[in-house]
Order: sequence, then C-alpha cells, then structure tokens
Amino acid sequence: MCGFCGFTGNIEDREAVIEQMMNKIVHRGPDSGGIHSEDKFTFGFRRLSIIGLEDGSQPIYNEDKSVVIVFNGEIYNYQELKEGLIERGHVFSTHADTEVIVHLYEEKGTDLLNDLRGMFAFTIYDKNKDLLFGARDFFGIKPYYYSEIEGDLLFGSEIKSFLPYPKFHKEVNPVALENYLTFQYSVLDETFFKGVYKLKPGHFLTFKDGVLHIERYFQPKFEPEKDIVADSKNGVKLQDAIQKVEDVLLDSVGMHTVVSDVEVGSFLSSGVDSSFVAATFRRGMDKTHAKTFTVGFDYEKYNEIGYAQALSEHVGIESNSKIISTEEYWASLPKVQYHMDEPLADPSAVALYFVSKLAREKVKVALSGEGADEFFGGYNIYEEPMALAPMHIFPKSVRRFIAKAASLIPFNFKGKNYFRRAALDVEERFYGNGNQMFTKEEREAILKAPSGKYDHTEITKPYYDFCEGLDDVTKMQFIDLNLWMVGDILLKADKMSMANSLEVRVPFLDKEVFNVARRLPSDYRVNRRATKYAFRMASKKYLPDNVATKKKLGFPVPTRVWLREDKYYNIIKEAFTSPTAEKYFNTDKIMEYLDGHRAGKGDYSRKIWTVYMFLVWHKEFFEKEAA
Repeated sequence: MCGFCGFTGNIEDREAVIEQMMNKIVHRGPDSGGIHSEDKFTFGFRRLSIIGLEDGSQPIYNEDKSVVIVFNGEIYNYQELKEGLIERGHVFSTHADTEVIVHLYEEKGTDLLNDLRGMFAFTIYDKNKDLLFGARDFFGIKPYYYSEIEGDLLFGSEIKSFLPYPKFHKEVNPVALENYLTFQYSVLDETFFKGVYKLKPGHFLTFKDGVLHIERYFQPKFEPEKDIVADSKNGVKLQDAIQKVEDVLLDSVGMHTVVSDVEVGSFLSSGVDSSFVAATFRRGMDKTHAKTFTVGFDYEKYNEIGYAQALSEHVGIESNSKIISTEEYWASLPKVQYHMDEPLADPSAVALYFVSKLAREKVKVALSGEGADEFFGGYNIYEEPMALAPMHIFPKSVRRFIAKAASLIPFNFKGKNYFRRAALDVEERFYGNGNQMFTKEEREAILKAPSGKYDHTEITKPYYDFCEGLDDVTKMQFIDLNLWMVGDILLKADKMSMANSLEVRVPFLDKEVFNVARRLPSDYRVNRRATKYAFRMASKKYLPDNVATKKKLGFPVPTRVWLREDKYYNIIKEAFTSPTAEKYFNTDKIMEYLDGHRAGKGDYSRKIWTVYMFLVWHKEFFEKEAA
C-alpha cells in the first residue's frame, strides 16, 4: 500500500514542489519515496513495502523506460499474469506486482484493467504517445483525486497532497456541504474542495494535449436468479448456492493472505463478516503468526472485545485488543478529519483509526470485512420491504391517504413512521444505508445560504434507473454499493489505515466474489430468517452458531451519551457558536438540536455530529492551514 501524487506541465522548482506534495502523504508510505520528473509530467511516490521488499520501489518502468507508473494497491493474480507476460517475451526488473501493470499496458493499453484482480489506483505516463492514463479499481477500494488547473492535470491519492502545488487555490464547495448534510458523507464527484474531483470506481481517465477524457470500464450489475425461495423445496439449489459462496470466499481470503512478503493480521468485531475472515485467513498459515485486532469503548454496552476474544480463542489465534477512552476518542477527532480529506460524520471512523493503530504495532497488513453487506444483503434496513409488504396490498393512493391521516395526529405513536414509509416507493424512501440525516426542510433551515435547488433523488435516480425491474432489496443493495460503500465504508477504511501506515485488504470486495453474489436469488440474501442468509449458512462451518446468526449491530459509538454530558456539550456548543459556524449555519437552529438532545426531547446525536464533523474538518484545512 502506498500513495502517489503528480502533475502535468512544467512549473518552476517542480522537484521541490513534488517533494512537498509527497511529504503531505508520507504516512501512506514511510518506507521510501521516489520521483520521476521531466518537462511535461512529474510523479511523486511514497512506499509502504509489502511485495518485492528489496526491488519494488517506485516509479517503475518498462524495458526502455518509455512507460512509467506510480501505483497504490495490490494485484492478487500478479504471479499468474507475470508468467504469461514472461512467456510472451517481457523482461521484468523487479519482483513487485506493480511491474505487471506496466507490461500489460504495453500489450493492451487501457484494455488491461479487466485482467486485474485486486485493489488499485495508478497513473501511467506513456512517453511515446505523450499520454497520461489513470485508473481506479472496480469497487472503489483505493482513492483517486484529480483537478484541472490552467490546462494541466493535478492528481493524487489524497487531496491534501494538492495543497503545496502553487496554482492550487483552496476553496470550500458549498454544494458538497448541502449534499453532505443529507448523506453524512461527500457523495458528489466534486469534493469539498472546489474543482477537485473523485475518479469513480470502475473508471479510468486519459489526459493528452490538455484534454481530459473519462470512461467507465466496469459496471457491477446484480442479475439474481428469480422465483427461488430458501425453503425445503429448493434445498438442493440452496445448498449449491451456499457451497459456491463458501468456495469463492475461501479462495479470495486465501489470495488476500498469501500475496504478501510481510505478516498479515485481521480486524475482528462481533459481526459475522470480520469473524469469517478471522476464522479462515490463517488456513495454511502458522497459527503462532495469526493475530486479530479489536477495539471497544469504556462503556460496557459499546464494547465488543469480549466477543472477539472468545472467537479468537475458539479458532486458536492470538487476540489483541484496546479500550478507547472517551478522552482519546475526542482528542483524535481533528486528526481523523484531517486524514479523511473531506468531512465524514460516521462516528465509527475513529474506531477504525484506533484498530489500525493497534494492528500496526505488530503487522503491516490487516484483513477486514468491508463489502459483505453490500454484496450479500447484510444491512438490517434491507428487511424493510418485507415489513412494509402488508401495506402494499393497497393501491399507492390509499397508502398515501393513510400516511397523510396519520401525520395529522398531533402526537407520535407506534407505527406513525411505518405508515409514512409504506406510502413511498423504495426510490422515494431509500437513498443509502446512512439514511437521511437532514430532510430538505431541515437542511434549508440550518444553512445560512441554501441553494433551494438540491434534490437527493437526482443522485440516486441513475442507479435506480439502471436496476429497473429488480426487487426492492436488490435495488437497495445497488444504491449502497455505489454510494454508501464508496463514500463512507471504503473511504474511512483506506484513510484510517493509511493514517497509521497500515495496508487494509478487503477479501469480500473481489470481482470473483461479486460474480457469485450478484446471481444469488433475493431470498438467499434477505428473508424472514436472516439478512445475508446464504453467507451466514456458509459461515456456519467455521463459526459458532451464535456468531454466524448474530444480527448486524454495526460499530456502536456512545455519541448520544456523550452529548448529554456537560463537558462534551460545551465542546460542541463552542463550535456551534464560532465564527465559522456563523459563516455557514443559522447558529440558533443548530443550537436547538444540541439543547433539545441534552434536554431529552429527542435523539439528535447524528444530526449534531454531522454538523460538528464539518466544523472540525473546516478548522483543520481552512483555519489551521491558513494560520
């Protein structure tokens, strides 16, 4: 795992500039650095050495040095690809997986991408064609940012590397803020830094003669087998599906473990995803070298360490854990938001920061369970279509009438929200697992200058259109696969691990795993017995029943408790009444949420946290940096 940055064009003192840019991301690669500089292109690279320890430093070149690459990620089938390339006459000068991409590019150009199995973001310069080619992996595991400035292209693994570039002007993107208040993460292609964009997963870019071209090369698509129910009548088909899930997962976990020249560990919570990885990754490994890493909070209700220790003991591997104190958590928030590059209101990002820090004390690589929920149907919200089914015997007009009548009742009662959601089609009520943080009306009330134009369905509509005709659960998975997973889950996994110079690998997010998951009937994913049904059944061979069937919890963080305590209430109050808050928000409105939460009028903790994380991020990039 590494980090890169670079720019086109010839600026004054370009090597000094690229050094400063590299220093901004030294945490991504503390082992070594490298530069390629010529009149039209300048690359910088920071290395965390995992494969090819002795000779894998980047940039890496082809035989005549007409093609040069900087690469972040791992290619798990690189040995197989390398054998074929050698047979076809290519000459390798390193043992690193990176060089495989260079020689594949010589043969196939931009068509090389579908040959790869792994996680990656890279940039290639082809001197003969005077062409820059950049790409991001299939599901968005690795980040890639870019910006066009005065006819040149600026690019890198993290936005903060852009700050030393002399032509880069730092400015908050207000449209990103407005969307963030709904989604709790940066959901647009354009980031919180105006003019800086994310390259989407499954896309590549080319830059030649000042012209930027972006193209999709991979589109994940669910094509479930239909009319198959997970009951005794279809027992053979169900068992066949479970076996396919088991086989492909074991293959992927194995590849993610053995492709490394350093020791590999595994994150572990109480959930079935990380538990399956922890229970299977040490197959073929000396158990004395297998380690798991877990964190919890100093509140019993928010501590999963006991679960993790019991599972580690059950499978016979070493357990490492840490209690995150409340003081540590709050003290880390500025650092966490700085490393995120953009504000993220997911409180579990801090837990990922600390578990990565714990793991880095003993290993350079850790496996994690991201992606299983999106692929196999694991989130609890995916049960909602079944819960709402009784209401869907009525025409939509009747459902809307019932919902309107319920809304006129001046007090809350059990079922009021149920009637409201039952009146809506899935396209209207669901736009990601994070769900709606602020409604349109709430958002416009708290913002100092709302645009009045923003509608979240503009973001979700293309994805719903793409999976038209599929069942509601599959539609919800597809929304999460393209929005929530990319904007929240994978971003925090990359940024929090890299903040600690740790490589995190996600074996569920493998294209061969997806090829199995996308064909699973809806009932094999979510049914009245469980979410992630086929996956849970496959995991029973390796996990105790109570772990395999445990309902998804997420990573619990006691924010709602903290915000009712004087110390943390006052920290938030100071931020909410600051000059920065007054610049962007109607401070009396955001204080209503804070005071109402403290008084017990409602649980507004997620709304409060969303605003506060923006203010913490803003301070790191627009107040401290300026000072």
